Amino acid sequence: MTTRSTGYEERFYRSISHPAELVCYEVKHKETDLFCCTGHDLSGFIKDRVLAYRYQLEEYIKVNPSFRESLVPVSDDPVAPPIVREMVRASAEVGVGPMATVAGAISEYIGKDISDLTQDFIIENGGDIYLRTSVERVIQVHAGASPFSEHIGIRIPSSPGPRGVCTSSGTVGHSLSFGRADAVCVLGCSALFADGLATYLGNIVKKKDDIARAIEEGQKFSGITAILIILGDQLGAWGDLDIVET
Repeated sequence: MTTRSTGYEERFYRSISHPAELVCYEVKHKETDLFCCTGHDLSGFIKDRVLAYRYQLEEYIKVNPSFRESLVPVSDDPVAPPIVREMVRASAEVGVGPMATVAGAISEYIGKDISDLTQDFIIENGGDIYLRTSVERVIQVHAGASPFSEHIGIRIPSSPGPRGVCTSSGTVGHSLSFGRADAVCVLGCSALFADGLATYLGNIVKKKDDIARAIEEGQKFSGITAILIILGDQLGAWGDLDIVET
């Protein structure tokens, strides 16, 4: 999922606009590839935080390889770094492996780190977005070969608090999914949690009849405000969701 494009496109699923009032730039390190829009250039600070979180995750995985490899929840570790513990907690609640939350976790933790440094921010990590915006924005939906792809968007109203908008796909990108959905978009107060839930719901959707069941499952979780699921020419939606043509 990406915000409405004005011509910039770095990856096939990323065409994020450059809001005129914000400074936009990329921050990359190994597999982490962020697109960031902030009130002023915070790239140096964000790069330092990316390095710190990746170091914590990599060092933890060296000692606990199951954290990276498990496709099911793992046990909590009271001495683990906060980002690890939050990934473990969220993935356990949803019912997926902790790494299903990693992209949203990085986005959210970076967003929290810069929340006192910029009024508005957009942190996108592989289609998983954590943002706070004082103006209305539209997030364009990329859904592979679906006829809805890049023809619809989700209107995000202004809000004083941050939100997560995360996407899982069984047909687009490199993330592991056992389903066939072209896009499962989850909106909520936490990008970390929404990322894991999008993976869980995406695993359910193997055929069009599964869309309704996945949405019903997603409604059970607190902190989730909306769900959008696309499979081919079928679309299902629930919650506080304003879908617009793009």
